Amino acid sequence: MSTDASEVYRRYVGAMVLHGLHAARSCGLGGTDLYALNLLDLNGPMTPGELSAQTGLTTGPTTRLIDRLEAAGFVRRTPSPDDRRKVIVEPNGEPAQLAEALAPAREKLGALFAGYSEEEQRTLFDYFARATDALRP
Repeated sequence: MSTDASEVYRRYVGAMVLHGLHAARSCGLGGTDLYALNLLDLNGPMTPGELSAQTGLTTGPTTRLIDRLEAAGFVRRTPSPDDRRKVIVEPNGEPAQLAEALAPAREKLGALFAGYSEEEQRTLFDYFARATDALRP
């Protein structure tokens, strides 16, 4: 295995992408659908416009995405309490198929992180937080 940092990082990112696509397929979803569910889980309910801005999709594809997720039972549309003309998209919890698909990697990663000291874990999670900011457009 190469010790070239760029190659190691590219392999890691590739594995993350493939893992996400596999998990999405296990639920009958596409990668963007899973990304949208993740955004809703992390950030809470949002309007279709907010979801559109965060996914980078235009309004038409965002509407179709929400329609697919709603038809599959992963989200629901509810009236906005502040403005009856708006709707809010809310997640219905993590799909059981997704939890099942993610469980093996979550267990392996948990064991991997347990092998690091608390200080090393803080460094890793500091990196994850900073890298997230650096990778956002």
